[in-house]
Amino acid sequence: MDLFDYMRENSKEKDSPLAKRLRPTALDEVVGQEHILGQDKLLYRIIKADKLSSIILYGPPGTGKTTLAMVIANTTSANFREINATTSGKKDIGEVVSEAQDNLKMYGKRTILFVDEIHRFNKAQQDYLLPFVEDGTVVLIGATTENPYFEVNSALVSRSTIFQLKPLTKENIEVLIRRAISDKEKGMGSYDVEITNEAVSFLADVSEGDARNALNAIELGVLSTERDEKTGKIIIDLSVAEECIQRRNIKYDKDGDNHYDVISAFIKSMRGSDPDAAVYYLAKMLYAGESVTFIARRIMICACEDVGNADPQAIVVATSCAQAVERVGMPEAQIILAHAAIYVACAPKSNSIVNAIYSAMDSVKNVGNSVVPNHLRDAHYSGSKNLGNVGYKYAHDYPNHYVDQQYLPDNLMGSRFYEPGDNGYEKEIKRWFGHIKGDEAQY
Repeated sequence: MDLFDYMRENSKEKDSPLAKRLRPTALDEVVGQEHILGQDKLLYRIIKADKLSSIILYGPPGTGKTTLAMVIANTTSANFREINATTSGKKDIGEVVSEAQDNLKMYGKRTILFVDEIHRFNKAQQDYLLPFVEDGTVVLIGATTENPYFEVNSALVSRSTIFQLKPLTKENIEVLIRRAISDKEKGMGSYDVEITNEAVSFLADVSEGDARNALNAIELGVLSTERDEKTGKIIIDLSVAEECIQRRNIKYDKDGDNHYDVISAFIKSMRGSDPDAAVYYLAKMLYAGESVTFIARRIMICACEDVGNADPQAIVVATSCAQAVERVGMPEAQIILAHAAIYVACAPKSNSIVNAIYSAMDSVKNVGNSVVPNHLRDAHYSGSKNLGNVGYKYAHDYPNHYVDQQYLPDNLMGSRFYEPGDNGYEKEIKRWFGHIKGDEAQY
């Protein structure tokens, strides 16, 4: 490297984005991912011991896949090479492999190959890499935002340990934001910046687990904000934070009263058959970063509690959408949740099921000596007849697959827990009960 190359490298490092400059160089500087990087966890131990075998790092953007690879590069005694699957091909792999073979033969030195976005390699490229991973010519670190079990050659997957990285917590990102503000060497500490707690909390919340989003916003805020005339400091407050990340801070505290107010309004809008209000409150929760699984659970409850048998398909739609949300994820999950919420809001309503189970629970709690009638007891064991467990009438042997016989305990005879209503399909249930029991006036 000559003087000009050295100057270019220094300038490149100095002018690189904050998120890149702030990347940890040591394992103990990494924030988050405690489930794989805790001091008693496998990945932490093998990196510390420099005994890395092939791994694939899988997780959403901004969770630290490249950061982990760079930490490994700084701590390992092996030769470290990096390629990006979007711009590299078989020729680039071949050059790394040739160099790795020479290093192994001449110096006994391993080579770690970091392939960023490994899912971008086509099948032929992955197949070409496979034998060199298999024979230990290179130790592979693959990074991908896609599920490796679907997007990476199954043979490569079987020869690698998969480590899933999770979105950083709000607390993790708050640590990184404050580090970025105070670090004078790699961060923005030399700019004399002051950031409010509200701005830190907001940026950490809306970045949705992606540290890069938060750090980019901080850098933009520091570089574009005039110094305060009184203090001479650059002040990053909530309004600056909103502008830098282009998100408005809506009033929705996921741990406070507003959280409960909005979810309450959402449920009451579905119960009240107002799809417009339901989808509005859904959008408000999604915009604020509410858990999609939490929302899906509330829709499923509403489908049973407020629709019930007036439309038995409501719980089917709500449950299917809840499963789809988990498999698809955001941002498409918002469409699936809207589907479920609008369906439940538009469905005919009944709370007969709620009344039935609450009434039955009260009876179980308050009425004693409720003995199962003999003819309903288990009669599949020898001696059951001696105990009087006889006389059961099999409903399918009778017209309309119905026969009048006692089902409730003696002390609850005549009790009615389920009272079908007059909306939707419950009207049909009511008609059918009246027909088979010969007492349409009662139903």
